[in-house]
Amino acid sequence: MTRRRASVVPNHVTLNIEAIANRRALSESELPNSQRVIESLTLALGRPRTLMVLIGGIAIWAFYNCCVAFRANVHPFDPPPFYWLQGLVGLYAALMTTMVLTTQNRQNKEAERRAHLELQVSLLAEQRTAKIVALLEELRRDLPSVKNRPDPVAEAMQETVAPDAVISALDHALVGLDALKKSNGK
Repeated sequence: MTRRRASVVPNHVTLNIEAIANRRALSESELPNSQRVIESLTLALGRPRTLMVLIGGIAIWAFYNCCVAFRANVHPFDPPPFYWLQGLVGLYAALMTTMVLTTQNRQNKEAERRAHLELQVSLLAEQRTAKIVALLEELRRDLPSVKNRPDPVAEAMQETVAPDAVISALDHALVGLDALKKSNGK
């Protein structure tokens, strides 16, 4: 019987995980109390149980006002077409929509910050890669035992990429793709 070795997370990975967790904790600690309350309510109300309670409450409301009140010879507090119920459901919908939008706005800001961080890390990695290729090529040229030969791919990889040029090329390609779609759709 073979024993599985417990996988050990390397120290640099642990440091990255801790940095991400610390950043998230800092972001959460900076939230105003009103945002915390809204997100807590959104989380609590965005569950299947809430839907069941809402449907049950509406059914009880309608059943009481249609059946129980008439049989007991009592005036219903909200006779059909249930104007009070419509108002309450409309108010609930407006409040839920506002809470969800408030939560999504904050989450979008966090996602944008993460995307900017990812872009910065990617640009740094690309610059480092270009520098490594340049150093390797220099080493290859300097070693007397290695035949010096032109390598167009290595030459191209030594150049760092200008983000503006890539965005411009991407935009140009997307415009061409949109034009192709429009011409095929006609």
